Amino acid sequence: MKRILTPLVLAFALTLTACGGTTATPTVATDDKPAEETQTIPNLAGKWKQSNSASEDSYQHATITDDTITVEWVSDGGDTTSTYWIGTFKAPTDATAPYVWSSKRDVKATESALLASNDDTKEFTYDGETISYKVTALGTTTKVELKK
Repeated sequence: MKRILTPLVLAFALTLTACGGTTATPTVATDDKPAEETQTIPNLAGKWKQSNSASEDSYQHATITDDTITVEWVSDGGDTTSTYWIGTFKAPTDATAPYVWSSKRDVKATESALLASNDDTKEFTYDGETISYKVTALGTTTKVELKK
């Protein structure tokens, strides 16, 4: 037991005496400015699904391309889709958050869709990996949140 304990006590004693000395440690000059983080412009193109739906079988999903956003109502677990919005999309040009764009409805593409919005424009907001917008149906307005 003494053979195991002796080296441990010796190491502990050397550690304490090393801390008690007056030898100065050289300091390294540092720049007080924090390193700038490189922010990337978000790429919103792709498929998005509603993350705040009250139902697993009924929700909205969206597809964003270079210049168009298409939003559909989804029901029956994905077996049924109905057009809600087809409109313009303008991609962000910098990393500023939140990113807000006003989409102009494609009237010709939505005029015969029974569940499509009749709004001329719709405001979409991208912030923190989520796209959000307001949906009004049957007199009730709801905020929809989409995630990739």
